Amino acid sequence: DLVQMRIFRQAEELQRFALETRRAGKRIALVPTMGFLHAGHASLIDIARGRADVVIVSIFVNPTQFGPGEDLDKYPRDFEHDRLVCAEHGADVIFAPEPGAMYAPDASTWVEETMLSRPLCGARRPGHFRGVTTVVTKLFHLALPDVAVFGRKDAQQLLVIKRMVRDLNFPIEIVAAPLVRGADGLALSSRNRYLSDEEHQQALVLSRALRAAKPALEEAGLEGAPAVVSAVRHEIEAAGGRVDYVELLDVETLENPTAETKEALFALAAYFGSTRLIDNELIQVKK
Repeated sequence: DLVQMRIFRQAEELQRFALETRRAGKRIALVPTMGFLHAGHASLIDIARGRADVVIVSIFVNPTQFGPGEDLDKYPRDFEHDRLVCAEHGADVIFAPEPGAMYAPDASTWVEETMLSRPLCGARRPGHFRGVTTVVTKLFHLALPDVAVFGRKDAQQLLVIKRMVRDLNFPIEIVAAPLVRGADGLALSSRNRYLSDEEHQQALVLSRALRAAKPALEEAGLEGAPAVVSAVRHEIEAAGGRVDYVELLDVETLENPTAETKEALFALAAYFGSTRLIDNELIQVKK
């Protein structure tokens, strides 16, 4: 109900609300987003709704996780649409601050995870995960959630947040939500709207390659993995994509799989035109 849903723009307002809510003995779930909500985000809100009395959705395009020359200014925004999605899926509160409400001009404190954030997107986007862990820490302190929901599409981000929560003793349960795809297989992402029709068709190679690679990797085991990884790289390039990375890493350490590895993350990032898309699949490693 739009009437009942509250919208906060100031950090203090949200924190005051969260403190009152917790004092009243209610469970809070947080869904952190950068807005331009799609069915993937809606599924996160649905999961949160089932796990708490009060659902807070944050909508904040966080400047500290964008590098120089990245798409901060043109990142898609549509608050009215986001408001409707939140209302339809039963969110109680939207927290939609301006950057000035989240960062003091002379802010000089960062929260940084230093292991899982190193490879993949961390290697390609220096400072990205430092921005993510810092803003998520701030959102946790403001919304005071019992549970927070993150999508598996951003697999590395999910692992980094889980590690941060473990290492810094946040009293918060992190729920991993399934990756949501469009009918054509493309992982849902706010950045998909940058793609031309032709680029969208080319980008379908990501899910197609993952679908084929999963059984191949599970069958081939670690010895056969390099050949599968190489084949996927070539397939993406043949479809017109520019590969950023194609890697198979141990899901616990995000390092190369070893004899101890039970589950691996097969992670892809590629450019179609100027748009960078990521996708992934979890692989059970055959012993």
